[in-house]
Amino acid sequence: MIPRLTDRPVSDSLYHDFAAELRLRGFEGELSASYADRTVLSTDNSIYQVWPQLIAFPKHADDLVRIAKLSGEPRFQSLKLAPRGGGTGTNGQSLSDGVIVDVSRHMNRILEINAEERWVRVESGVVKDQLNAALKPYGLFFAPELSTSNRATIGGMINTDASGQGSCLYGKTRDHVLELSTVLLDGTLWHSQPLAETELTAIKQRDDRVGSVHRLLDAIFRDDAALIAEKFPKLNRCLTGYDLAHIRDEQGRFNLNNILCGAEGTLGLVYEAKLNVLPIPRCSALVNVRYTSFDAALRDAPALMALNAASIETVDSKVLNLARQDIIWHGVCEFFPDDAEPAQGINLVEFLADSEDDLERQLAVVADKLTVEGSANGRCGHTVARGAAAVNRIWGMRKKSVGLLGNLQGDKRPIPFVEDTAVPPENLADYIAEFRTLLDSHGVAYGMFGHVDAGVLHVRPVIDMKDPEQEKLVRAITDGVVALTQKYHGLLWGEHGKGVRSEYAPAFFGPLYSRLQDIKAEFDPHNQLNPGKIATPPGGELLKIDAVPTRGQHDRVIPISVRQGFDEGLHCNGNGACYNFDPDDAMCPSWKGTRERRHSPKGRASLLREWLRQLSLAGVDPLAESTRLRATGNLAGLFGRLRNTLAKRRGEADFSHEVMEAMQGCLACKSCVGQCPVKVDVPEFRAKFLELYYGRYLRPLKDYLIGSLESTLPLVAKLPGLYNAALDSGLGRTLLRRVGLVESPLLSGIDPVAELARRGFALATPARLQRLAEAERARAVIVVQDAFTSYFETELLLDLFELLRTLGFTPLLAPFAANGKPLHVHGFLGAFRKVAGSNAERLRALAASGVPLVGLDPSMTLTYRAEYAKALGKDAAPKVQLLQEWLASRLADLPKRAVGMGSGYTLLPHCTEKTNAPAATGDWQKVFAALGLSLSSKSTGCCGMAGTFGHETDKRELSKTLYGMSWAKQVEADRGQGRLLATGYSCRCQVELIDGVKLAHPLQALLQELRSA
Repeated sequence: MIPRLTDRPVSDSLYHDFAAELRLRGFEGELSASYADRTVLSTDNSIYQVWPQLIAFPKHADDLVRIAKLSGEPRFQSLKLAPRGGGTGTNGQSLSDGVIVDVSRHMNRILEINAEERWVRVESGVVKDQLNAALKPYGLFFAPELSTSNRATIGGMINTDASGQGSCLYGKTRDHVLELSTVLLDGTLWHSQPLAETELTAIKQRDDRVGSVHRLLDAIFRDDAALIAEKFPKLNRCLTGYDLAHIRDEQGRFNLNNILCGAEGTLGLVYEAKLNVLPIPRCSALVNVRYTSFDAALRDAPALMALNAASIETVDSKVLNLARQDIIWHGVCEFFPDDAEPAQGINLVEFLADSEDDLERQLAVVADKLTVEGSANGRCGHTVARGAAAVNRIWGMRKKSVGLLGNLQGDKRPIPFVEDTAVPPENLADYIAEFRTLLDSHGVAYGMFGHVDAGVLHVRPVIDMKDPEQEKLVRAITDGVVALTQKYHGLLWGEHGKGVRSEYAPAFFGPLYSRLQDIKAEFDPHNQLNPGKIATPPGGELLKIDAVPTRGQHDRVIPISVRQGFDEGLHCNGNGACYNFDPDDAMCPSWKGTRERRHSPKGRASLLREWLRQLSLAGVDPLAESTRLRATGNLAGLFGRLRNTLAKRRGEADFSHEVMEAMQGCLACKSCVGQCPVKVDVPEFRAKFLELYYGRYLRPLKDYLIGSLESTLPLVAKLPGLYNAALDSGLGRTLLRRVGLVESPLLSGIDPVAELARRGFALATPARLQRLAEAERARAVIVVQDAFTSYFETELLLDLFELLRTLGFTPLLAPFAANGKPLHVHGFLGAFRKVAGSNAERLRALAASGVPLVGLDPSMTLTYRAEYAKALGKDAAPKVQLLQEWLASRLADLPKRAVGMGSGYTLLPHCTEKTNAPAATGDWQKVFAALGLSLSSKSTGCCGMAGTFGHETDKRELSKTLYGMSWAKQVEADRGQGRLLATGYSCRCQVELIDGVKLAHPLQALLQELRSA
């Protein structure tokens, strides 16, 4: 069995004392020194990994004041603080070995929307897309666009002065900040806004920190104006962090906000902001131009910008090819057709207008130019996407570029450290040519994309940071890029802040760097706020890019074979796509329901990596231990597991318990597998973890009940009345709760085989399949049973057969066999492999007849192409299609009659289905349309049931919370109309349990319409 893991760093006693004193002084948020939380927040989207000592989750500004005041007391003046929002920074901005102050959990309210005057007031933990969703009904939006907009917080945007696509039109975050509320390190709550001269004079008279800060900055503006003009480049992406060039704004007003924006939390703790918002463009289009080379795309951009484009984004062939392998491609493929030679680069050229006529006039000019010039400038074709829906799908692909690059196969992965350089746009093509030469000289591959209109290109060199020799390239390449940016009059830090890369600041600023040090000293005399970044007080040292611990250094401890065995969890690059705020998006329900970052794919992957590292340091091979467990069976080591479980109940520490707590919250919905750009597969590595964890500790009885469900259902189904009576009795419900289960479904009481035989349908036996005539075989299909439909929703299975017969097909029923999905979910991997192997053999024998196989429940059916393929190999996994996939392939065989449009239906797809088989919803729509019916789809998050998750006692409240976040409003809107459909058994079960509404399956709606036509 695996050992108990106790050799982990504990928090410094100073930080324990700080936490205790904070509580005594009335801190109302949460404080955590747990190793799990500290591990999860030890990374961001950079190459670095730094464990904090303590994490604070303040509830409000008063909590921030308590933190600031206490940290200023003499005994705590060596303590470090760093604010954190979404944790999406690429340069370690929010990493610290001190206290992480995470405002995203509680301080995430939109406080005020003034649509008339076009401004909003928000707390710093509000997510950008959350804000824009609230503004949309007013026709407004917060402009600075980010690829991480569904998880990046406003506070994080302010602290990095964030910008992205469209910055030439909309500027940076700072350009939209009207007022800021900041807690200074002496506990002062300071409200900053542009100041008239009389207001500035009055503030300078103050004898506190506020007064001294304003006196210093005003003096720098007066005394160093010439040097500032010389050192600060004239770029769209002007310098962020202590922006001396904008101490006074365009109207000549003193504006402290221009210093605070981009300061990365080194000057104060921003807790509230008043922001300017803009009207949403009424009409938009994207012209997608393909090129024979990436260099051609870069050199053609100025000519396209001259056509009054709102923005131009560039993507190279590496990103484009990775997008083809991702769920995102399904929605954009029509705009990127295959050329004779694959495109090596694309420009996405955006046009905006207030009317469709105006937009079409702009597009006509573009079309004329591109048509007349043909293949000039390396162009090889273009398409036009019109309307917000199509445009947003393409921007969605572009936003995913960072994550897509992380999905390159192998140990070498594209990493951020020189990815946001900015040069004058007219220099970009020549600069990138030399950049590529530099990377080629080191033998390094790379991916490129970015904001060609602003002269900012994101370049991610492909490096294996677990290799000490390759790690040295970070220094060599960065030094080379710094020299190139100087040559081309640009910046190393064009968009994503300085962070660890601040070490290059003194050389860049020259004599002005001492002024930055003066500013830091006035705000933070003891160098406590995010020290080592942007600037230090005089005498302090900046961090160095190769002197901060990296993830690769920690991961290289794990043997290669173990890394390969847990490959689905070890390549998380921290992009944070799983932190998506949107309750109507499937990713990730446990994060949305708990707001605990360890309950996310990124959190669980971080914990897995650290758990494997600790096992490796203990000399344990988890793969060998898994093999041993499967060979010895459940009884071996029983007494040891009992002893360890009793010790656990007594409070004996083991890091595995902290990992287990995070793994238990996973719904195994597999949205991470479909939506994570690097394809982190939590259910897969979770199952491997559970197998090993329960090799050391006793399993709960409920796991055995759920794991054996598929094998016991055929037996208890012989006495359905007795089973249902026992389960539905008071004693039965009490016993279920005792073992950790609630609301268990009742058997339908129908024998599916007998009932189908009575209706004239046959079993798919080898003999029956051999007797099929050629014409009959051409219209035959084998329905693969799943336990949930066959025994709990038998009527649905019967309706499927009736529908297929009505459509002119010959359905046959595959004999029931366990699928094994419940075994896999609960980590019975040895048993799963046996069940999967046996079932796959049966299904392959049926498929050998040439008759296609289809499944009804999405989750169970998709197991054949995912878990089976991993356990048995792709060739051994049987091909079982989703019902709609098969029907969509047979549209030509459907009856040529229109049933009638009616009022249409609305589909709520299963999470696993819509994220792992993205064409599935569209397939249903094709089938409905072929029969003259309308079917739309609603965006929803998870219903909260996820197989048996919602039936487990300790998960029921979270399950109901998730249902209330997304599904409840859709069900309520349809109440009494009967037009809402759901494909998942667990989804329909949840709706009936909570709202008492019985949703139909799409096939049942089709059958009803056909019968009534």
